[in-house]
Amino acid sequence: MSTLKVLIFLLALFRSPLFLVIGALALLSFYSADIDVSVVVIEMSRLADTPLLVSLPLFIFAGILLSEGKAPARMLQFSQIFLGWLPGGLAVISLIVCAVFTAFTGASGVTIFALGGLLLPALLNDGYDEHFSMGLITSSGSLGLLFPPSLPLILYGVIAESRIDHLFLAGILPGTLMMILLAGYALVKGPRERVRKQINRKDVLGGIRETAWELPLPFILIGGIYGGILVPSEAAAVTALYVLLVELFVHRDITFAQLPRIMSKSMVLFGGILVILAASMASTNYLIDQQVPSKLFEFIQSYIDSKYSFLLLLNIFLLIVGAMLDIFAALVLIVPLILPIAIGYGVDPIHLGIIFLTNLQIGYCTPPVGLNLFLASYRFERPITELYRSTLPFLGLLLVTLVIITYLPLLSSLLISYLG
Repeated sequence: MSTLKVLIFLLALFRSPLFLVIGALALLSFYSADIDVSVVVIEMSRLADTPLLVSLPLFIFAGILLSEGKAPARMLQFSQIFLGWLPGGLAVISLIVCAVFTAFTGASGVTIFALGGLLLPALLNDGYDEHFSMGLITSSGSLGLLFPPSLPLILYGVIAESRIDHLFLAGILPGTLMMILLAGYALVKGPRERVRKQINRKDVLGGIRETAWELPLPFILIGGIYGGILVPSEAAAVTALYVLLVELFVHRDITFAQLPRIMSKSMVLFGGILVILAASMASTNYLIDQQVPSKLFEFIQSYIDSKYSFLLLLNIFLLIVGAMLDIFAALVLIVPLILPIAIGYGVDPIHLGIIFLTNLQIGYCTPPVGLNLFLASYRFERPITELYRSTLPFLGLLLVTLVIITYLPLLSSLLISYLG
């Protein structure tokens, strides 16, 4: 048994796939507790039958279709026409475009690589400071994780067995607060004196015409779910079909020859998430059987009796986790352990989900090992230490937002009480 434990440790040390390490731990744990290891297969089968899981591959497919086409460039052009007149207009545009794009792709790395090459030259040409521009793009690379149809929100809902439509609603106001604070800073830092292109009626009509097919997407998604017309899985199918038809037949950014590659890329990403999730859920069942969450809760409660102190320590812990782990890995590994403890302290699971994703979002750009920092360093060909300095002001504002979101649960529950 000890030999197997050493072997699993070596697998993790040499960066073996996460699902392999988690699955091996689950099998070993069940075997050591004299539990039939077939429960792992049963858990995988149960997970595959989860209705909400159907929406994940469809939203992934829609997001990758958008990223492979010219949708980012069209969104940027449209936003410049209507917001370019503001002193910090282009910076605000960058925030909005990054948030929308991340909400549909679910991955900050895709946003930085897809939009970084467009946004950085545009910001520099508009008179913005280089450090400000790099910090803005790096920080906003994961800004849309709280907005529907965010893949991490859906995944959290599956793991925590919470309603996806409630999570979609809960993330809107906290995500908007982040956008407002960052946009306010961008307006203050925007260049005051620059030559502004005069926008005429022809430009406005051209901008609307270019993005006329992408603009209805949020209304189809949100309106369909909260209008009672579609459930989340149906909304995912409609969104994927709509994006496919638009990119294939209207804009023709995607050809039939590219479809197999895009489908393969989408399913590989979903397959990785599914296998990690299945292995993790099997491990979670073992932990619950062994009463690990309740023992942890009793241990923590012996030192921390205040809900607010618990939330403070939870934020510190999750920021560290977010800086070191991929968001999908962090969700499947940490949520099952944290959720029962948080409920014990009276934290609503929906509110916990928003706190969780806000922390992981900020962790992406937290020095020294935040993933967005390394991606941006590679994309912009700048030293990582330069990215540290560039992101600090934005990081400070995001941390302020985190405190507000954590200690003002009304932000997460207000829309649910009116629309849920």
